[in-house]
This record gives sequence, C-alpha cells and structure tokens, in this order.
Amino acid sequence: MGTTIRGSAQKLNLVAALIRNKKVGDAMNILSFSKKAMAVDVRKVLASAVANAENNHNLDIDALVVSEASVGKALSMKRFAARARGRSTQIIKPFSRVRIVVREQEEA
Repeated sequence: MGTTIRGSAQKLNLVAALIRNKKVGDAMNILSFSKKAMAVDVRKVLASAVANAENNHNLDIDALVVSEASVGKALSMKRFAARARGRSTQIIKPFSRVRIVVREQEEA
C-alpha cells in the first residue's frame, strides 16, 4: 500500500525504520506510542495495507509481517512569506510517498 503524506521524507523515514521487518501487531503498537508526529499517518497507511491483505488477498492477519517500508520524495508546494524591507522568502512544504508492503511470514 502506498500513499502521499504531507511532510519531509527524512522525518518520515525515521518512523518507517521503526517498523521494518516487524510483525504487524508489534508495528501498530510502536506507531501508536511513538512521539513522532508522522507516526499517526504511517499507522493509517499500515492499517490500510493490513485491510487490503485481508480483504483482497485472503491473508491471515496474525501471520503478517512488514516486509517493506520505503519512503520517497513527492512534490513540494512552494509558498512565499513577506520579510523585512520589502523582501520575500520561499517556504517549501514537502510531500513524501510512503510504501508499506506486508507479507505472510513463512513458518521456519
């Protein structure tokens, strides 16, 4: 499941690194109690990926693992702010793409 989130890729990647190669239940708990603001949006994407796995692919939720959590840059909105002495400064509002892939864990 992939989606676009308002925020920098660097901050988003810090959150994605927390859940890579973790069981889905553990990843949800980590994101629920994380102090990072981006964790809220990443948790929604993970929940969507789990729902897709259950409904579209008939996978067992308890056996799911976050096999991939990648982040990339998307568009950047550019805005201008007034500054002193008639000048202006550019404000860049970045968007990022998050891609979370869940797979059933092979019993070893």
